Amino acid sequence: MKSWTKDAVFYHIYPLGFCGCEQFHLEQQTSRILKIKEWIPHLQKMHINALYLGPVFESYEHGYDTSDYRKVDNRLGSNADFREVCDALHKAGIRIVLDGVFNHVGRYFWAFRDVMEKREQSPYCNWFHNLNFQWDNPMHDGFTYDTWEGHYNLVKLNLQNEEVVQYLLESIAMWMDDFHIDGLRLDAADCIDPAFFRRLKQFCEEHNPDFWLMGEIIHGDYNRWANPDMLDSVTNYECYKGLYSSHNEKNYFEIAYSLNRQFGGNGGIYKDLVLYDFVDNHDVNRLASTVKEKRDLANIYTMLYAMPGIPSIYYGSEYGIKGTKHDGSDADIRPCLTLTELATENTALFSHICKLGKAYAALPALKHGDYQQVIVRNQQFVFARKTTEQCVYAIFNVSDESADIDFPVQSAHLYDMLNEKAYNCLEHHFIISMPAKSSMLLVEKEDVAAVSSTPSDKAVTLHNTETQNETTTKKNASVQDATAVPKTPLPKADGYQKEDASQLAITTPSIPLGVYQHYKGKRYALLYIAKHSEDEEAYAVYRQLYGDGKVWVRPLRMFVEEIEVDGEKTPRFTYLKP
Repeated sequence: MKSWTKDAVFYHIYPLGFCGCEQFHLEQQTSRILKIKEWIPHLQKMHINALYLGPVFESYEHGYDTSDYRKVDNRLGSNADFREVCDALHKAGIRIVLDGVFNHVGRYFWAFRDVMEKREQSPYCNWFHNLNFQWDNPMHDGFTYDTWEGHYNLVKLNLQNEEVVQYLLESIAMWMDDFHIDGLRLDAADCIDPAFFRRLKQFCEEHNPDFWLMGEIIHGDYNRWANPDMLDSVTNYECYKGLYSSHNEKNYFEIAYSLNRQFGGNGGIYKDLVLYDFVDNHDVNRLASTVKEKRDLANIYTMLYAMPGIPSIYYGSEYGIKGTKHDGSDADIRPCLTLTELATENTALFSHICKLGKAYAALPALKHGDYQQVIVRNQQFVFARKTTEQCVYAIFNVSDESADIDFPVQSAHLYDMLNEKAYNCLEHHFIISMPAKSSMLLVEKEDVAAVSSTPSDKAVTLHNTETQNETTTKKNASVQDATAVPKTPLPKADGYQKEDASQLAITTPSIPLGVYQHYKGKRYALLYIAKHSEDEEAYAVYRQLYGDGKVWVRPLRMFVEEIEVDGEKTPRFTYLKP
């Protein structure tokens, strides 16, 4: 695995669609590829540092029918135009990975045209797999050949022919040397002779040890292709399906099973791989057209960034645009887009993805940490990403209602990177009433001090036992979703009896902070004791530990008083523990 990809966040563009190109090849050259330069600031807002471009090589139709491996498609521009784009991306700190379609070529590929013209006399007959002049094909060429999945406009190359291999390797070297590309995504990798991948890996590493090779794999054991001798990574189609399906069916067990199978503990079968993760791409329906509820989009993207692997955003999906494959056409999922048009779409989702990019850049555990499941329920899911120095908890609630979450944590101080709130935890337990359709990324508070813009006085500080003024009380009481409570040394209870309000001040608290049980059964955390700014009467500020997690305030004299229940005196609140 190349070191730079462990920190990579990819953006995926299908250039022929993105640039609004005609369906078929043009003789006239246009410089549409320069449009990518205009999007660089947009990519930087999302903390994107790698761009995967679909086919840019000359083709007749959709790009996967290559006609010239050493030339940019006329519909996109010239080689000089593309060199300008690559230089601008590299200057902005964005690496470039190109689509390498080496399993097959188009019928307009120069060597195949020579075969069509000269038939058995062509020197390129052995360049194509199972070429046979004894039979005819549906295109009525007077010969047959192997194809990709029966598509006769996609002619399978003979990768056991040394001339073919040398031609492809020399073509790749040209893109590496002249354009300084950083990697290749290998199309239809499951159809390619493994011996070719071994040659490719050796050649690329000798040419540039930092060059990355990633294969398109849909089914099978990913270790078969991603290993030290062949490719560095493959597409994680297993989790692609699980990401949206687990939300559609409100069944987190599905994605949890896949993540644990792939990365869990010492038994994860892909524990040593860094897979390429995505929620949609140029071959599948847009995520916004796949999910049943639009509100699930944010959670799915949070999971994409939090799970092991390399996250990738397909162009336009950061705004939740829709698109489906239909009537044999991919046009809806490969549209021409402008930033002006996108600004009218789901800007809240875009802002959420920008926050995810910031968190990913700031937290090494999200990029390099081990995977560990913490809570798995049908509609709630918590997992941790851990390094020796950092732990991040990813928390999800897919339910239409709030849900109680309670789990042990390593640190007493946590910070949510998405909602920009800090929490202190009682006895190293994080307890919260999670809002419906929400997610969190919790990290030890000290780890984010340098990247958080949240002032310390806005944090949910739950252990202060000094005098609080009315303003501070209002600030802390306004935070409704922080049900974590503090672990702090507290005084022992002493049966408080005083009635004079002036003597109820916080300067000498007479009851301990901690967990109390209301006489009706619910439990609350007494956060701190405050005094009124006018008459100095003492007030108890406390939060419900489960349920809605609301913060309440009542006079301390009422909090500690005894009331009559069924003819017997009983405390309104009974102290349980710190």
